[in-house]
Amino acid sequence: MNLYGSISTEAHSVLTRATSVLRTALVGTLVVGSLAGCGLLRTGQRAVTTYAVDPLITADPSWPTVPWQLAVGAGAASRQVDGLRIAVRPTSHELQVYKGAQWSRRPSEMVGDTVLRALEESGRLSAVARVGGGVSTEYRLMLEVRRFESDYATGTPTATVEVNAMLLHAADQKIVASRTLVERTPATDVSIPAVVAAFEQTLAKTGSALTSWTLKAGALHDQTAHR
Repeated sequence: MNLYGSISTEAHSVLTRATSVLRTALVGTLVVGSLAGCGLLRTGQRAVTTYAVDPLITADPSWPTVPWQLAVGAGAASRQVDGLRIAVRPTSHELQVYKGAQWSRRPSEMVGDTVLRALEESGRLSAVARVGGGVSTEYRLMLEVRRFESDYATGTPTATVEVNAMLLHAADQKIVASRTLVERTPATDVSIPAVVAAFEQTLAKTGSALTSWTLKAGALHDQTAHR
């Protein structure tokens, strides 16, 4: 029996369209509802809050004082890593973003500025500048941000920052030293403000570790080159 046998062709068309719209709406509601608990974005619209961090770094007495000048390059990162949305990895093979939240600056800018500021405020160099700033320097520090995400690998959101650093001797452009650094800080809870606070702490760790490494690697090369 034809279910629509007693319905006109026009009415049949209207009913079909209405059924399609209802099915789409239900699917969208289910998707949004399933993600609401963990705060991840797939669909839907809402106001976006912009977050800024201000990592504080204290100079370590063990850092050496060096006579040379350093230029810090603009941090590099892939488009996937360097977005303004706050990245979250709920599983090892899945990368999403928190809904309703974004950074005030890109991860590469945050890392680069944190390291530059830490080196400037350390008082251990004769001068620190950005690459292209018109200052003649003996060394250059190049940074590549490889991860900048909230990772749920341990079941707790953990602010994770991975940076590859290369220290170059400016005169011959040879690589003096290189290393890949990973810093992590667990958030106190799953809320976005708590995750942002964890990122602030992780950036402070990153800036401190890279400042220490840069000064020590450069000092060692400088001593060796003049023997």
